[in-house]
Amino acid sequence: MKKIQAFSYLVLGLLIVLESKAQTMQFVTSSRPADTSNKATGGASEATMVKNLHLLPLFGEVAKSGEQIEFEINFLNDCDQNFPTRKEASEFFSARGWEYLDEGDLDTACYRFNLAYLLNPQNADTYWGLGVVCFQQGHITDAERMLRKGVDLDSTNVGMLVDLATVDLIHFKESSDKWELMEAEQILNRAIRLDTTFATAYLKKSVLEFHKGNYDASWDNLHKTRVLDIELLDYDFMKELLAKKCDPLGIFSTPN
Repeated sequence: MKKIQAFSYLVLGLLIVLESKAQTMQFVTSSRPADTSNKATGGASEATMVKNLHLLPLFGEVAKSGEQIEFEINFLNDCDQNFPTRKEASEFFSARGWEYLDEGDLDTACYRFNLAYLLNPQNADTYWGLGVVCFQQGHITDAERMLRKGVDLDSTNVGMLVDLATVDLIHFKESSDKWELMEAEQILNRAIRLDTTFATAYLKKSVLEFHKGNYDASWDNLHKTRVLDIELLDYDFMKELLAKKCDPLGIFSTPN
């Protein structure tokens, strides 16, 4: 249930606008602004600095202070007393992270995913969640890095694979680097092999084929999306595709 809900962030929310408003670059649910600073303000206490690190993916990936180490020891000891295993505790905090993401509370979501990571660094779900947090904050490169860590641990997670391909498509729009398209295609093909009913994978494949100039293939994938989940269709993207080539099936046409 949580996996399905989590992936809905990809299709129901934020529309990334790079060159146009179209081309289905949705990734997560909202674009709530966040403090992007990675450094504590001058004069801050060590406790404040630790608190700030809690709000950065993987605790900022910096050397741990004595205060941070003490916090982690106490936290892990508490979890050892309240959960059968640290793996189960990690899954618990990861689930809470998705819930806070659903509510748009990025800071608390990030903190919960960090705690899940602390309990089990092999929990791929934590990196997926942190990737979504980074994306919502507009940190696309960090989002990609977190998603890659997650995919390295779990290459069968279709939702996470499609999210990573989405980042590649965004980078292509920024750089026109064909390598980004090649990787996105490899990832999407793998996702589709793993789950032939995953509608969003076909939607992203339609975008990819559009960028490659393969408009027939773009339409084919868009219709596969329509058949599986018509609510996913991005009509702005469809207008761009119609401008390049009429719908071969004649189902969609440019409004008069």
